[in-house]
Amino acid sequence: QVQLVESGGGSVQPGGSLRLSCTPSKLSFDDYTMGWFRQTPGKDREEVSYSSWAGDTYYSDSVKDRFTISRDSAKKTLYLDMRNLKPEDTAMYYCAADWEPRRWYGGARYPLSEFGYWGQGTQVTVSS
Repeated sequence: QVQLVESGGGSVQPGGSLRLSCTPSKLSFDDYTMGWFRQTPGKDREEVSYSSWAGDTYYSDSVKDRFTISRDSAKKTLYLDMRNLKPEDTAMYYCAADWEPRRWYGGARYPLSEFGYWGQGTQVTVSS
């Protein structure tokens, strides 16, 4: 069974930085589109950033120019480098992987339902 484990969350002051990591198991890492999502109480889960199996990337408008998604194939790890964090970024951050290999919808058109593998989340809290 595929499992994804997130780490790197924590508490930080506005303007600070954090690096989130996601390590999947039993997954051909380079063949799957993966993404980061976040959710706050009472709100729907929203996309943050996607990294396609072929190297495409997508960022939501709210994090564009502040967050960077990347992959380390050797370590089979997906990263989300977050900088200039804002209180509005406070959320539980989830790593996810498409349940089919070599698929890419592109940008915000990627259906949430197509991400079949999810981690348990890592909390990011931005406050002064």
